[in-house]
Amino acid sequence: MNSQQARATSGYFPDSGDPRYRVRRYELKLDYRPEGNRLVGSARIEAVAAPGPDRLGEFVLDLAGLRVGRVRVDGRAAQHTHRGGRLRIRPAVPPAPGAEFTVEVRWSGKPQPVRSPWGGIGWEETEDGALVAAQPVGAPSWFPCNDRPSDKAAYLISLTVPSGYTVVLGGRLLARAAHASTTTWVYEQPAPTPSYLVGLSIGSYRAVRLDESPAAVPQLGYVPARLAARFESDFGRQPEMMRLFQELFGPYPFGEYTVVVVDEELDVPVEAQGLATFGVNHLDGARGWERLVAHELAHQWFGNSVTVADWQHIWLNEGFAKYAEWLWSERSGGPAAHTLAEAAHRQLSSLPQDLVLADPGRRLMFDDRVYQRGGLTVHALRRVLGDDTFFRLLRDWTDTHRHSTVTTADFTAAATRWAGRPLDDFFTAWLTEPALPPLPGGD
Repeated sequence: MNSQQARATSGYFPDSGDPRYRVRRYELKLDYRPEGNRLVGSARIEAVAAPGPDRLGEFVLDLAGLRVGRVRVDGRAAQHTHRGGRLRIRPAVPPAPGAEFTVEVRWSGKPQPVRSPWGGIGWEETEDGALVAAQPVGAPSWFPCNDRPSDKAAYLISLTVPSGYTVVLGGRLLARAAHASTTTWVYEQPAPTPSYLVGLSIGSYRAVRLDESPAAVPQLGYVPARLAARFESDFGRQPEMMRLFQELFGPYPFGEYTVVVVDEELDVPVEAQGLATFGVNHLDGARGWERLVAHELAHQWFGNSVTVADWQHIWLNEGFAKYAEWLWSERSGGPAAHTLAEAAHRQLSSLPQDLVLADPGRRLMFDDRVYQRGGLTVHALRRVLGDDTFFRLLRDWTDTHRHSTVTTADFTAAATRWAGRPLDDFFTAWLTEPALPPLPGGD
């Protein structure tokens, strides 16, 4: 096992994913009936065996709570067992090290959320359809996958539902074909995507176009028809956000951006590749949740294009998305980023000092302190580097690591290069010591 494989198998979810291979492309054909919550699917998975001395005699796909039918590898029936959400496959002819191979799986059943320390995640029935919120290990609730953030692949997904429902996935809508009583929606996401970022919503929606000109990044909203006017108010400045973030972070990394408002209340919005999902509770017609609009859009750069290699580095996702909220406030007439950072610092100072940002542990990986202290770390670095160097660093970071995976060490090395001097004391204080450091001063 090489160092990259070792890194992939360590971490917070050692029972998810398999580093003995990587996936290049998933082709999923799905049929879903909301009445009865019935899903039938087939997958064609193009993969590559990892380098090494041995052939790939066995490998694992993650698939939870569904019944597996036929399994083939390179066109031949393969032995398999399916227990505990792990589909173990033994090919008739094991692929050689570094060789390409194809897996075909058929499955069916009633998709349910995967149990996790944070409750059920993944496929979720709604009052009139379904949605997927898969972070961090919920993707196996609806399709077989190599469920680790470092394995990013392209997707082609065909989903058939009863006519009258709208299907929304991240990526480009290639086709929509009506049959006697059903409609098939076909989406493609060519950009490398980890399984947890394959988002989905099925429901009754009205499409609202948000982009302002042919030159803008295509931006669509899907929203319950009765809430369309409120949506246009709450999300009306998203194109302006898109322009700002492209200025600060570099070109938008995908072909389009879609937001969905499901006809349910959600605790928090959910980011996916090229897609974000909000609840009806995030609409008030007065832009009261606009910071979350900025947060989810920023994840397209930080988390989706530039993806953490393992979950211990989650601050690189959430810290930068939090800081994007403050940057939007600063540039749109709200409080300055330093004012918001000072308020966050006061709040964190009154809370327990027992979180290590660079490795918070599985129990605390979604703790609000990861978000707030992550944003503070980014802001503190901005004060240390100065605006010119700081924003050049951000654009270089998103360009250099576009559609790839990163670690905290990758970021500290990049920041040190741009600083032109050692930053060891700074990063030790902010990333590896639990005590909250003082915040550098403002202008």
